[in-house]
Amino acid sequence: MVQQCANVDLEYKISLEVFEGPLDLLLYLIKKDEVDIYDVSIERITKQYLTYLEAFEVLNIEIAGEFIVMAANLLYIKSRTLLPKDQQMPDEEVEEDDPRWELIRQLIEYKKFKEASFYLRDQEELQSALFPRPGELAGTISKLLPEEPLLFSEVSIFDLINAFQKALRRIPKGESFQEIYEETYTVADRIQYLIRSIDPGISLKFEELFSEAATRSELVVTFLAMLELIRMRQFIVRQAEQFGEIWIERV
Repeated sequence: MVQQCANVDLEYKISLEVFEGPLDLLLYLIKKDEVDIYDVSIERITKQYLTYLEAFEVLNIEIAGEFIVMAANLLYIKSRTLLPKDQQMPDEEVEEDDPRWELIRQLIEYKKFKEASFYLRDQEELQSALFPRPGELAGTISKLLPEEPLLFSEVSIFDLINAFQKALRRIPKGESFQEIYEETYTVADRIQYLIRSIDPGISLKFEELFSEAATRSELVVTFLAMLELIRMRQFIVRQAEQFGEIWIERV
């Protein structure tokens, strides 16, 4: 039974008339006013969760812990909405250490990183399908290579991830709730910006692509836009040597 449960996707999902999706996105949607807090039934969510646990006959400590934290925050937010208007704290007076804003910041960043991880996973699978392992067809490939050494070699997904992690370390982890709400970055907008900013034939270092990013959220969006432009064959990523400088070239 344990082995069977281990092979099952244990991502908990809820089902309501107003919302259906992962519990970890529910608070984000509530804050964005896409779901009315008064339409969310904590009791109903709890019943569905217990039914889920009974179906698998196992208590997943990680999932249970996440559910308790999320449910507690839902109760907190819902209790705040029940306060009279004159007792609610105006948005402009909310302190940055308010747990609601910290939770929203984490959810937004989590969502963007999750999208990036899905994209990288798909690209890794595609790369594995298209390119054989090192050593396979080595004799045939060596005959096709020019006698002069290549100026650049292709960059793997792992090289891009490592370079991206270095860029992330440059940005402080803390972002205020004001910065989160002022951000209007989308992948589509960033794609258009990069196309307008980089002329065909121009190359720049990987880190230069993120030099203007002031927040981690903006950096993640820029990275996703770069990956999409590579997929669209608008950008080429090259590396002179293993672990060497990574260059981005506009086609």
